[in-house]
Amino acid sequence: MQASFSGWGSGLLGVVIFSGSLPATRVAVGMLEPVFLTSARAVIAALAGAALLLLLRQPVPRRQDLLPLAVVAGGVVIGFPLLTAMALQHITAAHSTVFIGLLPLATAIFGVLRGGERPGPLFWLFSILGSLAVAGFALSQNAEVSLTGDALMLAAITFCGLGYAEGAQLSRRLGGWQVISWALALALPVMALTALAARPETLAGLSLPVWISLGYVSMFSMLIGFVFWYRGLALGGTAGVGQLQLLQPFLGLILAAWLLSEPVAPAMLGATAFVVLCVAGAKRYA
Repeated sequence: MQASFSGWGSGLLGVVIFSGSLPATRVAVGMLEPVFLTSARAVIAALAGAALLLLLRQPVPRRQDLLPLAVVAGGVVIGFPLLTAMALQHITAAHSTVFIGLLPLATAIFGVLRGGERPGPLFWLFSILGSLAVAGFALSQNAEVSLTGDALMLAAITFCGLGYAEGAQLSRRLGGWQVISWALALALPVMALTALAARPETLAGLSLPVWISLGYVSMFSMLIGFVFWYRGLALGGTAGVGQLQLLQPFLGLILAAWLLSEPVAPAMLGATAFVVLCVAGAKRYA
């Protein structure tokens, strides 16, 4: 009972941390290019993760684990951060959180493909309804909404879902925080070279909010959030604690409105609520 309670608490803290990612990214891309932001946050998190691995003397992953770790790195270290940073040059952080409502469903779908599960027809019904709700919301908005930004967010969710599902498989053998740390370490050489190539001429003109946002997406979104998230999944159970991720769109909307003073239209809240219900139904019958 105590372990389960601790797991739910850790999982909730992980979701709260992840909820700040899009608003922080929105602030950072105001003065930093998406490629540099993605590579810089990965380098900072990788150095911290590598130090943690060395300090706790974690064993080196086996050779057969390298390809799955590369998939995790491609999904959550490179793909999701880069695509969301690019998307947030076209759409608001509040608008982007509607798409985050699809993340648990994307994770479940890749979990089905990777784990060989056989969900029932109702799972696919909720999956289609949720996808149609997101597409309908994106197409029904005014001209200020960018189809490019929406497409980038859908691609980001796909990459992240794959990275989460692959990481869940690996965490059974390596441990949750170890998976993200090794994935970051694996991506470090490429990310370091990319950061050097994409670095701006000077960082002297960056405002304090941009520095804070860079620190947040590097340490909290890229590393610390995963520590709590995977710990929660391990202690409380993947199926149960995983439902906490459904709170992320609402938390993201609140943060976007509070920190960035972005408008949150009733239609956006309604679309997010409907998507969350569809994801909950899909997970129920997975």
